[in-house]
Amino acid sequence: MMDTHDEPRTVPSLDLHRYLGTWYEIARLPERHEPADYTDITATYTLDDDGSVRVDNRALDREGEPAQAIGKATVVEGSGNAKLEVSFMPEGLRWVPFTKGDYWVLRIDGGYHTALVGTPDRRHLWLLSRTPTIDPATRSAFLDTAVQQGYDLDGLITTPHRGIVTA
Repeated sequence: MMDTHDEPRTVPSLDLHRYLGTWYEIARLPERHEPADYTDITATYTLDDDGSVRVDNRALDREGEPAQAIGKATVVEGSGNAKLEVSFMPEGLRWVPFTKGDYWVLRIDGGYHTALVGTPDRRHLWLLSRTPTIDPATRSAFLDTAVQQGYDLDGLITTPHRGIVTA
């Protein structure tokens, strides 16, 4: 049994350039900024000139209307690119420390097709894929990693993807 006081383990290193691009949210733990009835959720990561990562989150709300949040992520020094701090605050407020959230890559497959991302407090977790669906064995294996690292998956939400483009 793991000690939940320990921080979750991230991947030893992340090839940030391979991680860039669009990811589909397959499942997540509830997030107050992301209502449970949102569908077709994607996150697109691009590298900015200053070395930070632009985060473009898109979804459809309960009425089927597009929702978008643009953020900025910076790599935590010494983390092998596996830990990022993300802010979705307006540009002028991003310097405020408590406005940043942790984004830790806990597991990624060799082809950079499936990723598991969480926060060190274990309250937030995202299972991501390069495609809107993944096979049940992959889903199970990645979620098992979350459980082994102390995440409680009782409230896990599976994100529906109806094939509606949100980009």
